Amino acid sequence: MPRPILATIHTSSLSHNLLRARQAAPDAKVWAVVKANAYGHGIERAYEGLRGADGFALIDLDEAERVRRLGWRGPVLLLEGVFEPRDLELCSRLGLWHTVHCDEQIDMLATHKTHQPHRVFLKMNSGMNRLGFTPQRYRAAWTRLNALPQVDEISLMTHFSDADGPRGIAQQLAAFQAATQDLPGERTLSNSAATLRHAADPAVRADWVRPGIAVYGSAPDFPEHSAAHWGLQPAMTLASKIIAVQHLLAGTSVGYGSNFTAEAPLRIGTVACGYADGYPRLCPTGTPVLVDGVRTRTVGRVSMDMIAVDLTPVPEAGFGSEVTLWGRAANGTVLPIDEVAATAGTVGYELMCALAPRVPVVVAE
Repeated sequence: MPRPILATIHTSSLSHNLLRARQAAPDAKVWAVVKANAYGHGIERAYEGLRGADGFALIDLDEAERVRRLGWRGPVLLLEGVFEPRDLELCSRLGLWHTVHCDEQIDMLATHKTHQPHRVFLKMNSGMNRLGFTPQRYRAAWTRLNALPQVDEISLMTHFSDADGPRGIAQQLAAFQAATQDLPGERTLSNSAATLRHAADPAVRADWVRPGIAVYGSAPDFPEHSAAHWGLQPAMTLASKIIAVQHLLAGTSVGYGSNFTAEAPLRIGTVACGYADGYPRLCPTGTPVLVDGVRTRTVGRVSMDMIAVDLTPVPEAGFGSEVTLWGRAANGTVLPIDEVAATAGTVGYELMCALAPRVPVVVAE
């Protein structure tokens, strides 16, 4: 039989989370952000759960082609825009909207020969300092784009750096509003955190919101708020089984480096999952895990193919027992991916995107 590890993508949870974004930003249209292969869930696997979106946002032309092959005829937005002039030809052929964040991209448009003018999203660097025109240069960029026959409609765009924290969005919002005052065009400002935390303000939700991680069931402002706080459901479950049981005596250890030593006799289960499957190697002893739906902990160091778990809270568990590394157990108990990620000093985004190709994946409601 195959090794007993499996990832499950829950399309009903994707649909539910998309609806939560709509409820948080009433009257706004919603981009489903599917960059990084739908945050590791797989575009083709996630599509059925996300087709209720108003558009798909991504960064890779190959991903855009895949969305079109699935039959999507609505808006598709390239969040980083094009990288070389010939990319514009594919934008024309596939009907892609694309971000413009630098002078070089305007230069490409100016020399591009097209029969169909392009819909572009002009990005402002309002404080994130990754991509975009500064507020002082934004209107000049808009004027230049607006003069090009290759450009049809110009939408206005920025990205919040601190929507998930105490600094908030006020400073960036003020910069964006001041620089775009009286400019025509639809606006999009809000990522997941801004959508959930701030989009009750019409100026924040604007015309489009761009929820990413929230759509996949992770809280963008964890640990201040959990996914459950926002009414989000896990869209990915990583599960395996116990493949061996060991009995530790007091004073004996488990795993490489012997960095866990039992203080008393301890029954542990060996689980078919390790860092080669995408489980973080940095997860220490005490990382939460579910065995037969009961919460317990890992013990010892994560190996390439195995981890060890404490079976004390589940004395009836043994060979073949279900182990939920994150997501939803068979009994309905949920282990948030954010909690697992936090023990490794990272975020749920990374765990989703790091799911290894060797892990079988199935789609379920």
